[in-house]
Amino acid sequence: MLLLPLFALFSLPFCLAASADAAYEKLLKLASNNNGLIKLDDASYNLLTHPQRTWSASVHFTALDPRRRCAPCKEFDPSFTAVAKAWSQVPAADRNTHFFATADFDNTMGTFQKLGMQSAPVVHIYLPVDGPRRPASGRNAPIVYDFSNGFDAGPLAEQLSQYTPVRIPYKDPIDWAKYGTMAGTGLIVLSGIRFFLPILRSRWAWAIGIVLTSLTMTSGFMFVRIRGMPQSGAGGQWIAQGYQNQFGQEVTVVSFIYGLLGSSFLMLTLVTPYQTNPSRQRAQVYLWSAVILVMFSVLISLFRVKNKSYPFKLLL
Repeated sequence: MLLLPLFALFSLPFCLAASADAAYEKLLKLASNNNGLIKLDDASYNLLTHPQRTWSASVHFTALDPRRRCAPCKEFDPSFTAVAKAWSQVPAADRNTHFFATADFDNTMGTFQKLGMQSAPVVHIYLPVDGPRRPASGRNAPIVYDFSNGFDAGPLAEQLSQYTPVRIPYKDPIDWAKYGTMAGTGLIVLSGIRFFLPILRSRWAWAIGIVLTSLTMTSGFMFVRIRGMPQSGAGGQWIAQGYQNQFGQEVTVVSFIYGLLGSSFLMLTLVTPYQTNPSRQRAQVYLWSAVILVMFSVLISLFRVKNKSYPFKLLL
C-alpha cells in the first residue's frame, strides 16, 4: 500500500508536463481561430497561465461592454489588437512561443476577482516557468505594463518586445489625415500668397506684430506658461500675492496698461506736435499727459496690491 503514494508522487511531474502539452495545443488552436488573439474565459486563462508553461503571454484585461462605460478600455483596445496582429506575422517557430490574449470582464469575472483587479485596462506579461526561455531569476509573477507612454501601439510594441523571443514587427500605419491636412494647408497658403504677400512686406505689419509680442512677453506671459499658473485665483482673484507669483489675467491687464502708456507717449511725440490748431494741440497735450499719469498710478498700485510693503504711490 505504501507504494501507491510514492508512485503518485513520482508521476506528478510527468502529469504536469502532459497537461502543459495539452494546454499548449489548445492555446495554439484558440490563437489560430482568432487571427492570433485569444479571447479568454476563466478556463482558458488558467490554460494560458499553466504552472508548467514553456511559453510567455501578454494578457489585456479590459471591459468593453457599453454598460461598463470604460472609455480608456475602448481607446486602448485597437492598439493592443494592432500589436497582436503584427505578432501574427512572425514565423511560427517564434510566434507559437508567445501568445496574445484579451480577458474581458464580462467573460472572466472569476479571474478579475482572483487577481483583485479593480480597474481596466491592464496588461500583464506572463513569463515562461519552464524551458529555455525561463528567466534566470525564476520569476513567476506577471509583469505589469507601464502606461506612462499613453495608449499608443508603438510604445506598447516596444515594451512587449523585451519579453518576446523576437522583436514585434509593428509599424505605425500611415496617418493619411495628417498628410491630407498638410496638403490642404499648403494649397490654401499657395492660393492665398498673393493676398498675404503685401501684408508680409509691409513694415507696419511687422511693427505691429513686434510691438504686440513685446507687450505680451514683458507682461509675464512666459512666466505664467512655464510655471503653469492659473488664469485666476480663488473667488475670482486675479492679482497673485508676492512678486514671484502671477495669474494669467494679470498678463492681460499689465499688457493693456503698457500698451496704453506706450501709445500715449507716441501720440505726444509723433502726432501732437504736428497739430496746426493750437486749441486741439493743447487739448491733446492735456489728454495724453493725464492718461500717462493715471496709467502709471494704476501700475504702481498693482505693485502695492501684490506687496503691501511697497513704499511708492502716485495718485491711487
